[in-house]
Parts: sequence; C-alpha cells; structure tokens
Amino acid sequence: MQVSVENTSALERRMTIGVPAERIETEVNKRLQQTARRAKVPGFRPGKVPMSVIRQRYEAAARQEALGELIQATFYEAVVEQKLNPAGSPSVEPKVFEKGKDLEYIATFEVFPEFTVSGFEGIAIERLSADVTDADLDNMLDVLRKQNVRYETVEREAQDEDQLNIDFVGTVDGEAFAGGSAQGTQLVLGSGRMIPGFESGLVGAKAGEERVLNVTFPDDYQNLDLAGKAAVFTVTVNSVNAPTLPELNEAFFAQFGIKETGLEGFRAEVRKNMERELRQAIKAKVKNQVMDGLIAANPVDAPKALLSNEVDRLRVQAVQQFGGNIKPEQLPAELFEEQAKRRVVLGLIVAEVVKQFDLKPEEDRVRELVQEMASAYQEPEQVVSWYYQNEQQLNEVRSVVLEEQVVDTVLQKASVTDKSVSYEEAVKPAQAPETAAE
Repeated sequence: MQVSVENTSALERRMTIGVPAERIETEVNKRLQQTARRAKVPGFRPGKVPMSVIRQRYEAAARQEALGELIQATFYEAVVEQKLNPAGSPSVEPKVFEKGKDLEYIATFEVFPEFTVSGFEGIAIERLSADVTDADLDNMLDVLRKQNVRYETVEREAQDEDQLNIDFVGTVDGEAFAGGSAQGTQLVLGSGRMIPGFESGLVGAKAGEERVLNVTFPDDYQNLDLAGKAAVFTVTVNSVNAPTLPELNEAFFAQFGIKETGLEGFRAEVRKNMERELRQAIKAKVKNQVMDGLIAANPVDAPKALLSNEVDRLRVQAVQQFGGNIKPEQLPAELFEEQAKRRVVLGLIVAEVVKQFDLKPEEDRVRELVQEMASAYQEPEQVVSWYYQNEQQLNEVRSVVLEEQVVDTVLQKASVTDKSVSYEEAVKPAQAPETAAE
C-alpha cells in the first residue's frame, strides 16, 4: 500500500492511498467463494454452481462491497502508519477505480490540532469567599414563604401584590389583535408580567369594576407588529385576592420533606442547603474564570467536523428545552456557532491539560461529589448507591471531577486574589459561558 500526505491547511490533510490490484482481487474472490456456497441458481444444486456463473451474476456486487470495505480498512491503516489523528470522517474521491488496476483514492479530512497548553501564570482569578449569616437565612425563609403564598378574596380596592382575576379586550387603532384578549386571567399586580401601565392602572380597582387602560407597547416588544404602538385595554375585574404568607409551622416544613424538627431544625436544614449552594456558586465562578483564561492564553483551531457535531448537539438541546413542533435541523446553525466553538475549543484544551499533567479522576473526590449531590435528597444513601450501580452516571461524575482537577492545576500557577463578599453577591449568577464540551 502506498500513502502520501499533503497539508492543505492548518488542520486539513489530503491523503492519497494506493491499494494493489492483487489485494482487491483477493477480497473479491473471497466474497464470490462465500456466495457460491449459499447461492441458489436455477438448474444447479446449492454449492455446485460453477464459478463462471457466480462471477457473471455476482461479481459486480462483490467488487463494490470489497472496494467499500477496503477503503475503510486502508484509510485506517494509513492514518495509523502516518501517525495522524482524524477529527471526523474523510471525504473520499476515487482516482483509479477500474477492474484489474491498483485502487487509488484521495481521502480529505481534518486532524485534531497539536498544541501544548501554556500561559497559566498570566491567568488572573478572583476567588470569592462568603458566609451564610442569620440575616441571609431570614431572607431565604421570607423567599420560601413568598413562593408558597396563598390568596384570599377580599372586598377592598386592589393593591400591589394582590392577585386579580380579570377579563380584558385590547385594541390598536380600534381593531382587536391576536393575543390581546383573555378571560379569567390571574394577574399579580407589580409582577411586571404585563406591559408598562397595565398593572399600575388596576391599582385601586374593586371587584366588578371596569377600567379602560391607555398604554403603549415598548419599542422592543417581541411582536414587531405591536412594538411602539398605542393600545386600549378594557379590563373587567372579577375578583381581588390578597396574599397570605404561610406560617413557619410543621405543615410548612413538611412541604420541604422536613418533619418534626421544629423551627430550629428547619432553619438548620435551609442553612445547610444555602451553604451547599454557596460552595457550588463560588466553585463555578472560579471555574469560568479559569476556562476563560485558558482560551485567551491558548488560541486553538477547531476542526469543522467537531464544530458541526456540537452545533447539532446544541440544536437538539434547544428543542428539548423549549419544545415546539420543530426539528433540530430546522434551527439555523449560526445561532449556535459561537457557543459550539467555545465548547469544542475548551474540550480540546481541557483534554490536553489532562494529557500533559497525566491527570486521572481521584476516586475520593468522585465519592465526595456523589455524596454532595445526594445530600440534596431525602434518602441520600439510596442516591449514592444508585450512582455506584450505574457506571455511565458515575463516569459523568468522574468527568466533572477531572475538570475540577484541571482547574486546580491551573490555580496552582495562576495569579489568584481572594475577596470576601456577601452571600447574595457570591451566589448571584455570573455571565458564565459554557465550559468544556462533554
């Protein structure tokens, strides 16, 4: 077999492969012999059909099959021989594809980039630290109560935070428009659910009252046909319902799976959950900074095949997340290209750090992470057992731990500044892009 390789770009390789005719004929004959043993041809007993008849009937198909498999086999042999690492399937173009002649074809493909990760010392990291104070805990209890608010009908004027049951009809230039009318809608005043002026215009209304609201759609309204236009809504208030926050009692605690522990026990459980959230938030922010630093310090070309695969993955995720009667391939690729590129590049960089520093998942850390995740459930022991009985799920945890070890490796050499902040600031979501692709 003869092989020559041409570098047509930083990642693209054009490989010409020649396969001797003798090897082709050997493969063709092997298939014809197999066919002869089972072929049923009128006038001949099975296994007794002359090879000339077998060739006449089946050689073309046998040759096509042999050539296809030979291309696959010889391509693999060639990339191993040339020490190449393809990043996707090749595009094959036959040069000589005739009976009795050597097979010659061209395989064009991309390879994984070869690089060394560096620049750790130039990466600046701000590592936050915070505590869960009693005030933070009290605020969280208020949030939990508001999330479980109940509404009771009252005979008074509507106030902010009241829930109204309303019917409304909206018009623009005297004409009704799609989505502008509804009956029996529940609306909490001050929630910001409706366009500016709608909710504030209902403050002071009573059950049975009709109000006419003159409002204007925002210039950046999602429906461009309505953006910036003046509208009139005729609203009928069916009922006014005042919010009632639940008491911090055993019934309330039971909604969160906590029984017979009293207020102090509930506070302790909530604090534990807040501390877990705090640790995860701080860790995530450090990780995002490390990943940003690695990308900035290590420009890497991303193979097109990997980018295409990642775009397809993101399309599928988008459809699963948002639903709708749409196929993933109908979503424009350009919507996901930037995100896909980041994920692919990070995947390549993280894999190279793992290789350079010979990192392997530390099983103690794997167990710690499993236990940390399990602690959020009512029966943590069962969750831990489930992970260790599902190798695929456990391997996903190992991948997370391996990424954490990559972060630790960078932190040992990066410029790290510690900063004390409040709990709220520490857990506030950052503008965090994707980390390495799975």
